[in-house]
Amino acid sequence: MARILVAEDEAALREFVSRALTHHGHEVSVAEDGAVALDMLAKDPNYDLLLTDIMMPIMDGIALALKVTKENPKLKILMMTGFAAERQRAHNLDTLIHDVLAKPFTLSEICEKVDEALASDGQEVRSVTTTDEGLVSAERLTINHIPSNVRKSNESEE
Repeated sequence: MARILVAEDEAALREFVSRALTHHGHEVSVAEDGAVALDMLAKDPNYDLLLTDIMMPIMDGIALALKVTKENPKLKILMMTGFAAERQRAHNLDTLIHDVLAKPFTLSEICEKVDEALASDGQEVRSVTTTDEGLVSAERLTINHIPSNVRKSNESEE
């Protein structure tokens, strides 16, 4: 079926997810953190899905998603987390990821979410950068009107 890379720092959960997806017919590789997953993807980018935890040591799932989509924008990404705040951080990356799965989850839930992600349209996502179209550089910013209550730093108070 599909080639899936699972990045999860908790060994028991990594094993559970790997076994569930293998039993579901997928070829599964595992990584214990985002840095290992990034290295694996650099050596072999031919995965259909990256299933990653958000909170991991060395490199978290969000940093991993940002780096991976620059090199492999067609890779589908599904995230998992047990923390509501991290779930919100991931939803700010809607153009990069398919979904965020809340922990704890059941065997059927993880398989269903993976199937949904794999069946998604797969359209290429746009990489997120720090130079977004909505940002304006200081060189391009001009001020046409300075309010009377604002004075220049070299003007003295009267």
